Amino acid sequence: MDRRHFLALLGGLLATPQTVRAAPPPALLPRRLDLVNPHTHEHFSGPYRDAHGPIPSAMADLSHFLRDFHSGAVIAYDVAAIDFLAAVMAAVGAGRATVLSAYRTPATNRMLARTTFGVADNSQHMYGRAIDIRLDAHLEDAMRAARAMNRGGVGWYPRSHFIHIDSGPVRNWTLDGGGFDHLLSRLDELLARRGIPRHIIARRPHHPLSVRQRLALSRALARAEYIARRH
Repeated sequence: MDRRHFLALLGGLLATPQTVRAAPPPALLPRRLDLVNPHTHEHFSGPYRDAHGPIPSAMADLSHFLRDFHSGAVIAYDVAAIDFLAAVMAAVGAGRATVLSAYRTPATNRMLARTTFGVADNSQHMYGRAIDIRLDAHLEDAMRAARAMNRGGVGWYPRSHFIHIDSGPVRNWTLDGGGFDHLLSRLDELLARRGIPRHIIARRPHHPLSVRQRLALSRALARAEYIARRH
């Protein structure tokens, strides 16, 4: 047998096991998303990751889809946040998710912080790492599944019917606003004792607090807690 032919044949035989071992595990096979944005009426549907990694064209489409709809600004979205979303949807068998909020410019975030209760000053939304979603079913199960993954931040907003997920530090919170009205009836003594103005919690049982009043109350409570810890 010709020596060069023998070496080529031997090389092919030795390479075969390596090729088998290099086959991508199931976790790296194509991942798909089906998302709808009610603000822009746009739809993303298709794979965004294959055996080689994130698909650049799909990630560009997703970044545009997840743009700040207030200003039209786009940021390259963190694929870890996208993977987190896909994993949560897969965990509860959700075929589609509605995206309520994704990227926010600092200006948009400041505007929302003035008008919407619970918006963080240094929100992960400003870095392309957060997505607020609503599912047609199993939303609370999705929240629990997301928290069990320990992959980032998970916020649960049961009264508003959405969850926040992000690829930032692992942390969990729940914000439903349900405890405010009950809390107000017991705050007079606490606030008077700690010097917090009472006018921000005028008793109006048939007129729920506005967003601005709730923000003012939140700040007052934070100040009261700070004062209490100093004494």
